[in-house]
Amino acid sequence: MPGVTPRFARGPQTCTVLAQVVGGQLVDGAAGGVQPSGAGSFVCIGIALEDAIPAATSQAPTVPGAPVAVNLAPYPAQVAVASEGIYPVTYAAAATFGQRLITAANGQVTPAGAAPDARTVVGICMEPAGVGAGAVGAMSLSIS
Repeated sequence: MPGVTPRFARGPQTCTVLAQVVGGQLVDGAAGGVQPSGAGSFVCIGIALEDAIPAATSQAPTVPGAPVAVNLAPYPAQVAVASEGIYPVTYAAAATFGQRLITAANGQVTPAGAAPDARTVVGICMEPAGVGAGAVGAMSLSIS
């Protein structure tokens, strides 16, 4: 009997990826699957829990003259996506403890500002000392 990829079974939903996704990136829902979130996204559905690439993507590097490393355990074409919990994410700009967060380019997060559209807020900075720009820190993710 062939294996089955559950869409949802006591945990995160499994989604097909449309573009390369790295675990810890926020992802947007799109026709046919998910892709890394863009800045101020209205369609962020959660955080990717592992790396994945589209099924049609080549796995081997194609640099002329360089040895080709073959990965015998290719990345999957599906990714588990969680919509709540506390996760390490990359901050595009510095944030303070308790500050509301929205998506930034490339699946990162950034402070929401003084009057964000409520549909774009994806979580709260959970690092007591705050997080610097480009650093990884904890975020309480809550997408409803």
